[in-house]
Amino acid sequence: MFVIFELPETAPEQRRTVVVGLLAVPPDAPLLLTVAIVADLVRDLYERVDRTVTWEVRTGADVCDERGGGTGALLDLAARHREEQGWDVVVCVTDVPLREGNRLVVAHASARRQTGLVSLPALGFGQRALTRSIAAGLVDGLLARVPGDSFARLVEEIAPVHGFADRVEDGEVGFTAAPLSGRLRLVIGMVRDNRPGRAMLGLSRLLVAALGTAAFALATDTLWIMSAALDGVRLTTVMLTSIAVMVGYLVWDHGLWESPSEKLPRAQARLFNVATVLTLLIAMTVLFVGLMVVTFMAAVLLIDGSVLGARLGRPVGIVDYLVLAWFVSSLATVGGAVGSGLERDEAVRASAYGRHPDP
Repeated sequence: MFVIFELPETAPEQRRTVVVGLLAVPPDAPLLLTVAIVADLVRDLYERVDRTVTWEVRTGADVCDERGGGTGALLDLAARHREEQGWDVVVCVTDVPLREGNRLVVAHASARRQTGLVSLPALGFGQRALTRSIAAGLVDGLLARVPGDSFARLVEEIAPVHGFADRVEDGEVGFTAAPLSGRLRLVIGMVRDNRPGRAMLGLSRLLVAALGTAAFALATDTLWIMSAALDGVRLTTVMLTSIAVMVGYLVWDHGLWESPSEKLPRAQARLFNVATVLTLLIAMTVLFVGLMVVTFMAAVLLIDGSVLGARLGRPVGIVDYLVLAWFVSSLATVGGAVGSGLERDEAVRASAYGRHPDP
């Protein structure tokens, strides 16, 4: 895919063309983002970088075996694509968290390779607009004879960029995040890129099993009495425990836990596991809320107030139905483990950070 932006006031034969490549690594969330920003990036390059050239932006995708976040490996991969495709400059967009020592890397520029790099997780929310701005700044700096001013504007104008990792003689420039806010932004960005909504769709059998368990539990009057006897603290504890048990079971049963290896350093493995667990927690929480809503509606429809009141020995109201739905949904969530065991590994493994489904 490519977009060309050309202005009428200059004759086409008098204008040179600059081809910018956007390389998505891997072809998952980064590819969706690069395709979405092509037209806007062309416009930004014209308005912010150079109005005298024809800007052409093309997209591509590839995978990198260096799951541990090797900046050099990603830059080399992007440089190979630049040479093979004939691009003037390339910006690699990746969902791999990057580090320079103990500092988190937001972006990197390599004048020797004529290559830039943007790490999506370090951007947190608002990745689309931030990627456009950083990519335009990287292209500006890489094509400039004196790139210092262009790169300095990245630090001044882009919130996630806090400072420089290094500026060495061969033109390798790293842009780092703030120590504390950068870590929080990184985790948020990783969970966003991992797409909890996709995890929810991958757990459809779990939801069906949980609904079946909830339907059976609603017919058991012993649970009516148990739910009425529980206070808010105990109900909350039961709910949180059931969600935690399900997340732990999914991680264990489908092998989602990452162990350190030669290609995956310990710090990166820890980040991947945090993103995976948080993604599943969000997905399971949303599924729990949906299960509770359905269970509440079923309880109101199927259990007459006089029957429930007679069993509890007192008049009942809407709160009693809510408490019953809350308790039953917590039990049914654990019962959904049967359904999760029937899920295809591919569907559940999409929730694991660093394991991407086929595009």
